[in-house]
Amino acid sequence: MASLKDMRVRIAATKATQKITKAMQMVAASKLRRAQSAAEAARPYAERMDAVLGNIASGVAGSNSAPKLLGGTGSDKVHLLLVCTGERGLCGAFNTSIVRLARERANALIAEGKQVKIFCVGKKGYEQLRRNFEKQIVERTDLRAVRVIGFADAEKIGKRVIEMFENGEFDVCTLVYSKFKSVIAQIPTAQQIIPPTFEAASSAAAAPIAAYEYEPEEDEILGDLLPRNLSVQIFRALLENNASFYGAQMSAMDNATRNAGEMIRKQTLTYNRTRQAMITKELIEIISGAEAL
Repeated sequence: MASLKDMRVRIAATKATQKITKAMQMVAASKLRRAQSAAEAARPYAERMDAVLGNIASGVAGSNSAPKLLGGTGSDKVHLLLVCTGERGLCGAFNTSIVRLARERANALIAEGKQVKIFCVGKKGYEQLRRNFEKQIVERTDLRAVRVIGFADAEKIGKRVIEMFENGEFDVCTLVYSKFKSVIAQIPTAQQIIPPTFEAASSAAAAPIAAYEYEPEEDEILGDLLPRNLSVQIFRALLENNASFYGAQMSAMDNATRNAGEMIRKQTLTYNRTRQAMITKELIEIISGAEAL
């Protein structure tokens, strides 16, 4: 049995941990507001740009003049998974849920006889994926030095992905990230970005579509907008991930603070019981010694 001194040290250490988790919860809560606002502000632009490109792409689909980014290579033998995770832990199952989705998708593609390559954005995703897919990881980058995520960071990643695509290193690229829903709910999401799938356009296919004339031609517009749209979708994923990370961290630190409080209560109760038992034992020994005299 631990001594009273050891119990006091343990209680003090738990209280110090509780202060740290409480402070981390408050920091995550303050950063969550800005991250959530940035993610929500990026959604309308990304969705609208996706819809506009879907409308333009419908006019050149299947033509020889369509950009390669739109039509793809005509094959789906090699798949690139662009997995975006966080740079830090202490955020519950945030990173693990993204990696789980990427792992399941990779295993399903391998089972179908496809070749899988992985591009890791974020330290935690790389650390987990390299255990099973070290040979499949062809590229990695981290944003540890970035305080505020900007479009330039996403554009840098987008240019590297396009460079790999133009070099014939893959046929299909899928973006894996966590979409922010609420503080306690983050949804792991897989979105195909090369060749792009325009869900907004397909969902509105039943509605009457106005006829547009484009200047310059559609293929020239797509040649300029498709690379930008790729960077926009990556930027949106990074912002969604950032908000999801702080939401998950806030929830995890709140649970840790509550658990620390429960541990302190149990440790204090054990300490008091042990102390009372020792006092009672000493009193019994004193009384027994007095009666013996």
